[in-house]
Amino acid sequence: MTTDTTTVTGTTVLDARGVTMRFGGLTAVRNVDLQVNSGEIVGLIGPNGAGKTTFFNCLTGLYIPTEGEVRYKGTVLPPKSFKVTAAGIARTFQNIRLFANMTVLENVLVGRHTRTKEGLWSALLRGPGFHKAEAASRERAMELLDFVGLANKAEHLARNLPYGEQRKLEIARALASEPGLLLLDEPTAGMNPQETRATEELVFAIRDKGIAVLVIEHDMRFIFNLCDRVAVLVQGEKLIEGDSATVQGDERVIAAYLGEPFEGTPGDEEAAEVEAAEASAPSDATPGKENDR
Repeated sequence: MTTDTTTVTGTTVLDARGVTMRFGGLTAVRNVDLQVNSGEIVGLIGPNGAGKTTFFNCLTGLYIPTEGEVRYKGTVLPPKSFKVTAAGIARTFQNIRLFANMTVLENVLVGRHTRTKEGLWSALLRGPGFHKAEAASRERAMELLDFVGLANKAEHLARNLPYGEQRKLEIARALASEPGLLLLDEPTAGMNPQETRATEELVFAIRDKGIAVLVIEHDMRFIFNLCDRVAVLVQGEKLIEGDSATVQGDERVIAAYLGEPFEGTPGDEEAAEVEAAEASAPSDATPGKENDR
């Protein structure tokens, strides 16, 4: 079913091989391979219920894949989301997950916790080492807020930011963990054209800092303008991967988005089952994972 027209160059940052995720008897993601290399922006698209977010969750340790493995810079990732973050992968979510009653600066400082070495006793005693680390974290957090254009709102409560700026704040918090790979799950959802353009420029700037990016998005213009490569998921399987022109011209991709059947595609009932499985996954797939988010 899969067509791969890519010529991959550069150092491999993410290497997902044969990733499969089952919920009971339902397969939401089936045997998906995907690589992301240094200096790349890679897009992941597909109709609703295609398994995109489920695949993201497998990459970031929120789900443990039923089959397959995920490697970051050659090392198999541990099945815990906080350990995946510590390894060098950060992400944002479809639904904004900020600490609404904390300031903008405090939200970014939360993202620094995987890169601070001060332990419990240091925090309790508040010695010189703690104060030095705290000052360094604040300085880095302010640099990131300046990078995303929010430095002048550092002391504002996160809940008071406009929607587009909340999205920027979530990206800044993800960057605070100093990732080598950033996963963005629908970063322009709900944005107007001006905000979408600003997000596109921000992602390019992130790439220019040496951070590889993997992005899920339904805005096709955004994806095809942004990405070096695009992979298409349809009902949990990778249909095609290639440059923007190749993917846009593939008849199967057009059929999938128009809702027209092609050989081997599941019907509406199977699509509904996938969506239901993804919605109930946190309680059904890996008990206890909610505390790792």
